[in-house]
Amino acid sequence: MKRNTRIFLGVILIVSFILVVIGNQTTEAGGIGSIFQKEVSGAQDLAKIGSVLQAEDILLNEWSFYAREHLAGMKSVQEVQEYAEELKLKFPDWDWSVTNTSQKWEVVAVSPPTKNHKEMLQIMATHTKQPVHAYIVYSVSGKAWNEAAEAFFTSDQFKNRQSDIFRGKPTVFSCMKGIVSDKIETALPAAVSHLLSVFNAKEVEALKEESFMSVSAKSPMFEGTLEDQRDNMNLQIGLRSEGLGAKTTVVVGTPIITIEY
Repeated sequence: MKRNTRIFLGVILIVSFILVVIGNQTTEAGGIGSIFQKEVSGAQDLAKIGSVLQAEDILLNEWSFYAREHLAGMKSVQEVQEYAEELKLKFPDWDWSVTNTSQKWEVVAVSPPTKNHKEMLQIMATHTKQPVHAYIVYSVSGKAWNEAAEAFFTSDQFKNRQSDIFRGKPTVFSCMKGIVSDKIETALPAAVSHLLSVFNAKEVEALKEESFMSVSAKSPMFEGTLEDQRDNMNLQIGLRSEGLGAKTTVVVGTPIITIEY
C-alpha cells in the first residue's frame, strides 16, 4: 500500500511538472479565430472520451476541461493585476478572491453555481522573477456528463469565454473519470488493453502495478500532443482497482490526465 501511494504521488508530481512545461511552451500567436478552433477541438475531445466510456458502460462521475495560457510579455505583477481587473469587469457576477504571499500573487474567480457545471478562472504571477512568470487558467468541471453538459461546449457563451479571457492560443486539457461495474472480473492489464483498443491507441509508455496502472498512448482520435514527449503521446489512461470483484476507477485524459484518482 505504501509503495502504491508513493507511485501515485509520483505520477501527480510528473503531471504537475508537465503542465508547467507545457504552459511555458504555449505560443502567443494566432488571434481569436485560432483560439476558437483550438478550444472547440478540445471540447470535442471531451465529448469523444465521454462517448467511448459510456459505450463501455462506465459510470462517469467527474469531468474537467482546462485551458491554460502563459501570459508572455508581462513585466511586473502590477501588469498582471491590471489584466485581472479588466477580466473582473467582464465577469462581475463571479466570486473573486485574491491571495498574496512573498512568493506569488493569485486571483481566483468562480462562476455562479449551475446545475451541470462550475467554471473557474485563475491568474497566477510570481514575485521572484523579472520579467514576471504569469499564467491564466480557465476551467470547467462537473459530475454528471449528459446532454446539457455537452451542449455548454457548443454554446455561444462558451465561445465568448475564450475571446474574453485569452490573449493568444491556450493549451487545452480534457479529462473524465468513472467507475467500472462493481462486479468486474477483469485484471487491470486486460482492461487497459481493451481501453487502448476502443480508443484506437498505441501504448507509448506505462507504469504498471498490481492494483494501479497508468498508460501514455497515441491515438488518431485526438489532435493535441505533448511536443516534448517522444512519439507525440496525446492520451493517458489510468486505472486503480480495489481487487477483483471490487470497483475499478478509470480516468482518461488528453493529452494527459488532470484529475486525481
